[in-house]
Amino acid sequence: MSKEQLKKLVEPMRANPYRDDMSIESLREASERGGAAMPLPEGVLVESVSANGVPCEWINAPGVDSSRVFLFLHGGGYYRGSVAASRATAARFSQACGVNCLSVDYRLSPEHPYPAAVDDALSAFEWLAAKGFGSERVAVGGISAGGGLTLALLLRLKSLGRAQPSCAVPLSAWVDLTQSGETFESRAHLDPSISKAYLDRMAKLYARDHDAKTPEVSPLFGDLEGLPPMLLQVGTAEVLLDDSRAFAARAEAAGVAVELEVWDDMIHGWHGYAHALDEAQESIDRIGQFVNEKMPR
Repeated sequence: MSKEQLKKLVEPMRANPYRDDMSIESLREASERGGAAMPLPEGVLVESVSANGVPCEWINAPGVDSSRVFLFLHGGGYYRGSVAASRATAARFSQACGVNCLSVDYRLSPEHPYPAAVDDALSAFEWLAAKGFGSERVAVGGISAGGGLTLALLLRLKSLGRAQPSCAVPLSAWVDLTQSGETFESRAHLDPSISKAYLDRMAKLYARDHDAKTPEVSPLFGDLEGLPPMLLQVGTAEVLLDDSRAFAARAEAAGVAVELEVWDDMIHGWHGYAHALDEAQESIDRIGQFVNEKMPR
C-alpha cells in the first residue's frame, strides 16, 4: 500500500470535516466538484439515455462486450451524487469488467425520499430487460448508498417475483439506516469522511415517514433468501465496517453465496479514487474478476 497516496487523499477530508450546519446544497456542490476532477480513462464513450423516464448514462470503455451490462448505482447518502460525479468510477467498472456500464441518475432526497430511488433503479433494470439484456447478463453494484440501493433493488425484484441479476457488488455499503453498528464508535477516529451524526441526518431525509428498519430502506433487515451471488468490499477505516460484516453474516445464514473482503486501512468509498490510489484500482480489478466469474459470456 502507498501510505503517501492515502495520506494525500485523507488530509483534505480531515481539514474540512462534516458539520451539521452544512447545507444540502453546499454538500451537493462539493460532491459535483470532486467528481468533475476525476479523470476519465482513455477512450471511454459516454451517452445519455432515458431508461423508462429515468435519466441514465451509458459509460463504456473501449472493446467491451456489449451483450453484458453492469448497472451502476452511485453513492451520496441518497441526497447527493450523480452520474456526472461518478462517471470516472463507473468507467473503470466498465473497463475492469469488460462490459457496458449503465449508470443511473436516480432521484434524490429530500425532494424525493424513499421509495423514489428504488423505483428508479427498478425502472432502469426493467428497461435493460426490454432492450434484450436478460437478468443473467446484468450485474448490479454501487458504492455507499449505492451499495444499499443495490440490495434494495434485489429485495424489490424478489418481492415482485422477478428474476435476479447474475450477481451484485455492494461496496462500502450503507445497509442499516439505524446506525447500530459498533464500528460507528470504534472506527470514528479513523474515518475521515463519514460519521454517525452525518448518516443520522441523511437517513431521516431519505426514510422520512418510513421506519428506518423497512427492508428496502435498510436491507440488513430484509429476507435475504434467494438473492444472487455477491461480493462485498469494505475498508477497516470505515465507520460502516459493521454494516458489511452484519449483512454478509445474515446473507450467508440465508444461503446466499456471499464473499466479504475487508481491505486494510481503506477509507469509505475508496474505489472512487482509482486515479490516485493503487488499492482503488486493485479493488475494481477484483470486482471485474468476480463479475466475469458469475456472469456468463
